[in-house]
Amino acid sequence: MRRALFAATAFLSLATTGQTALAADDAPEAPYVDDRSSADAVVRSLYSAINRHEFARAWGYFGDTKPAKDFDSFVKGFDGTDKVEVATGAVSDEGAAGSIFYNVPVAIRATDKSGGEKVFAGCYTLRQVNAQIQAAPPFDPIHIEKGALKPSTADFEEALPPGCGDGPPPPKKDTALEQAKKAFLATYGDQCDKQLLANEPTVFSIKYKDKDAAPGDPDKETRLFHFSCSAAAYNESSIYYMTDEVSGVQQLQFAEPKMDIRYENNDSDGKLLGMSIVGFQTTGWAVNSDYDEEAHTITTFNKWRGIGDASDAGTYLFRNGNFSLVQFDVDASYDGEENPQTVVDYNTAP
Repeated sequence: MRRALFAATAFLSLATTGQTALAADDAPEAPYVDDRSSADAVVRSLYSAINRHEFARAWGYFGDTKPAKDFDSFVKGFDGTDKVEVATGAVSDEGAAGSIFYNVPVAIRATDKSGGEKVFAGCYTLRQVNAQIQAAPPFDPIHIEKGALKPSTADFEEALPPGCGDGPPPPKKDTALEQAKKAFLATYGDQCDKQLLANEPTVFSIKYKDKDAAPGDPDKETRLFHFSCSAAAYNESSIYYMTDEVSGVQQLQFAEPKMDIRYENNDSDGKLLGMSIVGFQTTGWAVNSDYDEEAHTITTFNKWRGIGDASDAGTYLFRNGNFSLVQFDVDASYDGEENPQTVVDYNTAP
C-alpha cells in the first residue's frame, strides 16, 4: 500500500501541472525509446511513452504496483500535457533474495500546453528479478516499483538529486556537451531523422599549441562534437559543434566554392566543357563526413548521384583553433567514372 501511495503521488503531481515528454524544445515528435536494458533506461522509456501519448506502453513499465487506481485515471491525469524533459543521475543498487533493486535519481521539467513550466525531482525504485529463476512465462523484465517526485525550486539543470540511498556520487557534469546537445536539438530537431536525434554525439579532444604561445605554455584544448542528422540512400548528413576556453560552443561552418559548370548543349549528361569558381559560401552541413584524429582533418564527400561518378569533396584542416578549407575537389562529368578535379588547393604554396 505504501508503495502504491508513493507511485500515485509522483504521477498525480505530474498530472496536475500538465506534462509529457523527453523531447527537445520545438521537436515535432519525441523519439521512440523502449529500452529495458538498465534501470535508468526504463525511466527514460517511461517518459518517451508519456510524451508520445502511448499510455498503455507507459503503464507497462510498472510492476504489480501501478501509478494510479486504474488505467483510465492514469491516462486522464495527463490532460493538458505538452512535454516533459527528463534527466537521470547515478544509479545505486542493492541485492535481495532473487532480485536487484535499483535507485535512480530523476529530475523532470514539465511544460503544459500554455507554456508554463515546473520542475520536479526525486527518486524511482526499480526491480529486476533474476532471469535464471523465471522458469515459465510471462517473463518479468526490469520494472518500476515506485516513484516519488516533489516540486523543486532549482533550475532543471541543477535539480537532479546527487544520489538516492547509498548510490555513488554523480559524475561531473559536462557543461559543454550539454550545451552542444541543446543547440543541436533546438536548431535541427525538426530536420533530422527521429531515430538519430536520440543518439549521443561522438566527442573528440584536440590539443594544440597556440601560434603565439611562449615556450613552456600549456597546450590549449578544443572539443569537437559530431552529431549524425540524416541518412538518405547514398548521403549521410552530419552537424559539428566545437568549443574552447574563449569562444564557447559554436556550430562549425564549412567553406565551399560556388561553381559555374558548363556542359555541351547545357545538358549534364553531355560533355563537360569547363568549370570555374565564381565565389565562396558556407554551410553547416557535412555530407558523408569523417574526422581524422591523426591528421586533424574533417573530410566531406557529397555524391550528386548514387554511383558516385559526380560529386564534390572537401578537406578541412584544424589549425590555430579552427578548421579551414585546404582542398576542394569536384567531379562534374556524370561519365560513369570517378575523376575529380582539384579546384581549391591550399595544401601547396602558390
